[in-house]
Parts: sequence; C-alpha cells; structure tokens
Amino acid sequence: MSNILIAYFSASGITKQVAQNLQAALGADMYEIKPEVPYTRADLDWMDKGSRSTIEMEDKSSRPAIVADNLDTSKYDTIFLGFPIWWYIAPTIVNTFLESYDFAGKKIVLFATSGGSGFGKTVDFLKKSAPDAEFIQGKLLNHNPSVGDIKNWVGTIGI
Repeated sequence: MSNILIAYFSASGITKQVAQNLQAALGADMYEIKPEVPYTRADLDWMDKGSRSTIEMEDKSSRPAIVADNLDTSKYDTIFLGFPIWWYIAPTIVNTFLESYDFAGKKIVLFATSGGSGFGKTVDFLKKSAPDAEFIQGKLLNHNPSVGDIKNWVGTIGI
C-alpha cells in the first residue's frame, strides 16, 4: 500500500488513461469517482444548454451523487486528484467527492485534461469543498503523457 492515492473522475475515458499512467509512474493506489447516474454522450454536450453537464456547471452548488463506498482517506498523505476541465473549473462532481471524505491535513495535487482551457479558477472553487487540505494546482496532462514524462513532472513538485 502506498501513502499516495490517485483519485479521478473521467466522463469519457481520457482522464482515466492519464490516471493509469500516473499510477504506473508512482505505484500509488487508485480510486475512480463514479457518478451514481453515469454520464451519456448527450449529457456531455456542452453546446446544448439543456444538457446535464451544462445545467450542473451553471449551478455551482450542484453536487451530483457519487457511488457510495468505504474509501479510507486516513491511509493517504497525498492525493492526486484528476478530472476534465469543464467551463474553466473542475466538474461539480469533484466537489461532491471532496465533501464526502475527510481531507484535513492532506496534500491534494490537481491534474486535469482539457480540450482547450486551462485551470481557470479551479483551485479556488475546490478549496471551498476541502478547506483544511493543501491544494497544489498541478498540471494539465493532455495527450496522454508517458510514464516517464509524468515521473519528471512529479519530481518537480517534490512528491
């Protein structure tokens, strides 16, 4: 068992691939943040103002339900938290995850995938859901970087 957890939300599989490479680079435990109701292609159509993702992201208080389990966060000092960037921030389901467990005193290193936008105000938005954790913005890891590239990046942040 590692004292590092890689937790990720992946609606289309892209962030999952990056999380798997991160796991291979670190030998860390991995946890998938799963919505109780999986997202469909129609749900993810950001061009549709009535799509599920658009409605959730317009309401910053939205907290989509996640599959309940017995994740023991006390075993981890550092959590790498990955997700796609939606509307310049993390999807609100990531807030659901942060509010569902105790992250006090934990270091949370963010990584994300994005079709074109940066982190925007992601850190500020997520800090509200885990105010007693230390957040590190981390990096956009687009184009499925290699295990070697990920090891180099992790080395720069002192993990």
